[in-house]
Amino acid sequence: MTNKLLIAVLLILFCCANSVAQKKEKKRTTPPPVNLVIEDSIKVSKKPFNALAPAKAAFYSAILPGLGQAYNKKYWKIPIVYAALGTGIYFNITNNNEFNRYRDAFKSRLAGFETDEFFFDANGNKLETPRVSDDGLIRAQRIFKKNKELSLLITIGLYALNIIDANVDAHLLQYNVDENLSLSPHYEFRDINTANNVGLSLNYRF
Repeated sequence: MTNKLLIAVLLILFCCANSVAQKKEKKRTTPPPVNLVIEDSIKVSKKPFNALAPAKAAFYSAILPGLGQAYNKKYWKIPIVYAALGTGIYFNITNNNEFNRYRDAFKSRLAGFETDEFFFDANGNKLETPRVSDDGLIRAQRIFKKNKELSLLITIGLYALNIIDANVDAHLLQYNVDENLSLSPHYEFRDINTANNVGLSLNYRF
């Protein structure tokens, strides 16, 4: 009886010692926890905001058309600016020349002369009746005067548009496109009722 009790006690002590040894071994083999600190390596460099840039671009375009576009580094717009202004100036000059042509002929007839260009044919021969009557000269003056004034207004409008374009471009170049502040549409499909939802989400991160 004593031997059995002794054997049982030894078995219990052996099991306890074995479990303690295993725990110690586990503690030794288990690597200590490592605190990982992950830092964002991407640094976004933001250009400083220049509040005077739009005013400068507009001022430069007012002095010389296309100069504001060059200030904004939108060089491809410079030929468009000069083509538009050149077209307006061309039509203004053309209509003005035609207006002066018919006006001079009308003044000559009022003075009693029959020497204006419309009294002669293409070969320079004098005609009995002019190719353009007095009423025709008056109508032509009205038409070309109207076209001259219209082309002048269009040219001034294109000049103003050149200034506005440079100002707006300077504003947009400094527009905040940070993802921390975004407004975008979203589409959502619900599996429960198979409905489609369309909405608008506003994201703002501090």
